Amino acid sequence: MLEQIWALFERAGIPCLFHLVTGAYCPGCGGTRAAKALLDGQIAASLRYNPVVCYGALVLAGFALFWLYARFRHNKSPELRRMEIFLYGGLLIALVNCIYKNYMLFARGVDLLS
Repeated sequence: MLEQIWALFERAGIPCLFHLVTGAYCPGCGGTRAAKALLDGQIAASLRYNPVVCYGALVLAGFALFWLYARFRHNKSPELRRMEIFLYGGLLIALVNCIYKNYMLFARGVDLLS
């Protein structure tokens, strides 16, 4: 079933509108391919397409484990406010990834997503 859904996306060729208009990559470019690679177990390929997807999966798993731990310890409201640092980490990774991919595309002529 999952393969049929991905085949539909690949056939539809849903493009990034930002990339179509500007020719540059947005911070989310490669995210769909990264998610597919991660679900297929290809972690290196997922990191190459868009490292924010792997980072998000790790943070989500960490939050889930932390929430479960807090619930089993009968803590009704686990302290999550200090965890906003992970949000800033993801934003930093997305920014660095976007700058690097656009640098490689425009300055070096290397398309990392093709």
